[in-house]
Amino acid sequence: MKRYYAHTKCDENGEVLPMENWQLLHDHLKNTAEIAASFAEEFKSADFAYIAGILHDIGKGRDDFQAYLCRESGISCSAYSPSGNGHSHSAAGAYYSKLLLEKKRFPGIILSYIIAGHHTGLPDFSSADAANIQARLIEGEKEYNDIKDFNVSSLSMPETLKIGFRCNSGNLHFWIRMLFSCLIDADRLDTEKFVSPENYKLRNNYLSIEELNRKFQEKHSYFLKNSEKTAVNDIRNEIRKYCIEQADSNPGIYSLSVPTGGGKTLAGTEFALRHCIKHGKKRIIYVIPYTSIIEQTARILKNYFGEENVIEHHSNFDFANAPLSVRLATENWDAPVIVTTNVQFFESIFAASLGKCRKLHNIANSVVILDEAQLLPSELIDPCQKAIKELSDNYGVSFLISTATQPVLDKIGNVHEIIPSNANLNNRLKRVDYSIRNTKQEFNEIANEINECKQPVLCIVNRKKDAIELHKLIPESYHLSASMCAEHRSQVIQQVRNSLKSGKNVRLISTQLIEAGVDIDFPIVYRAMAGIDSIKQAAGRCNREGHSANGKVIVFVPPKSSPSGILLKAENAAKEIFHDLGSKCTEYMFSPDIDTKYFRRFYAKTDQRYDYDYYFANGVRAGQFQFREGAANFKIIDDSNIPVFVNYGNSPDLLEELRLRIKNKYPIADLLRKLQRYVVNVYANMIKKECIAEKLAEGIYIWNGTYDNDIGLVSDEISFKDLYF
Repeated sequence: MKRYYAHTKCDENGEVLPMENWQLLHDHLKNTAEIAASFAEEFKSADFAYIAGILHDIGKGRDDFQAYLCRESGISCSAYSPSGNGHSHSAAGAYYSKLLLEKKRFPGIILSYIIAGHHTGLPDFSSADAANIQARLIEGEKEYNDIKDFNVSSLSMPETLKIGFRCNSGNLHFWIRMLFSCLIDADRLDTEKFVSPENYKLRNNYLSIEELNRKFQEKHSYFLKNSEKTAVNDIRNEIRKYCIEQADSNPGIYSLSVPTGGGKTLAGTEFALRHCIKHGKKRIIYVIPYTSIIEQTARILKNYFGEENVIEHHSNFDFANAPLSVRLATENWDAPVIVTTNVQFFESIFAASLGKCRKLHNIANSVVILDEAQLLPSELIDPCQKAIKELSDNYGVSFLISTATQPVLDKIGNVHEIIPSNANLNNRLKRVDYSIRNTKQEFNEIANEINECKQPVLCIVNRKKDAIELHKLIPESYHLSASMCAEHRSQVIQQVRNSLKSGKNVRLISTQLIEAGVDIDFPIVYRAMAGIDSIKQAAGRCNREGHSANGKVIVFVPPKSSPSGILLKAENAAKEIFHDLGSKCTEYMFSPDIDTKYFRRFYAKTDQRYDYDYYFANGVRAGQFQFREGAANFKIIDDSNIPVFVNYGNSPDLLEELRLRIKNKYPIADLLRKLQRYVVNVYANMIKKECIAEKLAEGIYIWNGTYDNDIGLVSDEISFKDLYF
């Protein structure tokens, strides 16, 4: 009897073994179907995932494909009679699944997207190239008709099909993408188990949530016992108790509204751990806006849970030096604790590619902590809210929206506030006095004030150019902005901390990158006029530990407004609120009501730039989804910025090795990951001249202009007009 195979097998030297050692196609289909179904059971869709798994590779049951396997393996085999129709295989299952589902009165095309895209990504319904689903189905009919001796009808199928919740025009694309994730991960895992069993054994070797909770409680008890007895620490402990009390409540969407410095990270972690144990949730996912905060949060979590149980997934993480088990876990997020970015999380939810979609099913039945939620992209706030609501309603995800300045998210349904209003945290955690000025001041005036201060001062401005100007006006000051690479910024922050600890009269001039979660403490903070959320975050760097009666936060109007766009809209919304409140504005800074007023006004000024209905809702009845087009247009970070590698610290040696590897066509992925710490983003028109940027390969540039040890990347070519951070 003719045998059909899914995968070849190699020995330890990479030599292909005889065919009797290869994986049978029937076994791979059955294994993939069972794994995919187990994943989809989390959202009550196991039978659909099972069909996708059974049918995804039936195109390998063609003689063409089997002859291709033999040919590529250097094996002569006359058992197969190829017709010359090529070795592609995914379209056959896409075509057959359409026939099968239509017989059961379902839109047949829904599984066609998943199966047709399991090697290349979800296709669009219509597109200019031949990758659209309509073309793939035409191709699939030919592939399916080429299947002769492989008995497709012998593959067992579920008798009935059901979705565990109501699918509609707003969420069907979501469900398809979740099933896609189940299929991709199941297919890759079964293949890995057969082809690379040594890698497969490295997966899922983590402590359980219950064991992690025991480690957390043990360490946190020691921390609490030995922490300084202060009023601030008493309030932090009170916040922790509120989180413990609410953790047993039903799954849903929660908010943790706590002023900066209130200990949200550990309190939120305790809520998440207990909530997972109570409701059988699988993992905790921290979603954080900036890599600088991620690195800080990850250090804290690894200290509590152990390095091997916390997976960082962001651009600055050194994957090259991480254990293989960690690198494998970033593929599908199967670890109990994940720390990632807004970019990675939300762009994956709206993605079409294999790499981004593979992990999605492991978001189901988890607790997601949205840290510094006020930094969710305002121009994408509507689709982000749709994603939060959908994951909560239908995929068993509990959200904890954690911030000092809660944004207005009025499209996600009921949000349960953990901290009761009578706790009065804003006033009890009051550690600063605000002074809000309403007339413009030149930078030399601000510099003179700062130079005369007898205490350390942090000054935060909205533009890189402003930070450089003030830095030059203030002798011995430190400078911090995104013109500096991550390694440079980390070193400056550590130098500032050390200087503050030793009692030096530090001056730090920074752009707003220091505001979100950077654990640093100054008695006096100057803040250029900005959105109210930014002003409050700046205040979180002032008198953070409450060592003095009250710190001072001085809000001033700089010579130039914020750059046009989101920052300017935020600044104008704040100015309008302050104008309306008049002399009461400093008092109202401690009221949560001002946050609501501010965000409503700010969002009203912001146009949404994502046509959700066009990509996913308008053609839903005909199964007309634009997955790739929708993914390409959901971008949290502006694509007009291009990363360049700069010469700083250890990077020159790494860059020289990169040049050699590219020249000799050697692998470079590990080097690129190491070099992430030495990246600065610039506008595309800044790198056109070869004397400024050296292009090593497509998308890989080395900055050959000046990189200053104080202020970072510098060039006469740079126009600072619209640059910030």
